Amino acid sequence: MIKIGTIIKISDNTGAREAKVIGIPGGSHKLCCSLGDLVIVSVTKAIPHGLVSEHTVNPAVITRVKKEYRRADGSYVRFDENAGVILSAKTSKEPKGTRVFGPIARELKERGYDKIISLALEVV
Repeated sequence: MIKIGTIIKISDNTGAREAKVIGIPGGSHKLCCSLGDLVIVSVTKAIPHGLVSEHTVNPAVITRVKKEYRRADGSYVRFDENAGVILSAKTSKEPKGTRVFGPIARELKERGYDKIISLALEVV
């Protein structure tokens, strides 16, 4: 359950380390999102000379959440942190970076983020 104002970790090599969720597309009444949802983030911490710099606004997809997520088979998946991957454009499902760190939930493949799944080292 990610809401507006939540700080998420960025798990790719774009240079961003942390970002704050500033928007959730899908209408004015959508208050929270979960695995595989698109969000608009503002980068709060970044390394120098990266692809993105601090205070830039980018679209991102949620890849890990602390709140348990119920799968169709009845099992639950939960991670230690809230994390996301920065996308190249709001309409695109392509990541801006070339590497993805940490485990990624397989629900992203069902949502059409095949490139992120192929870049990930571990799919849970």
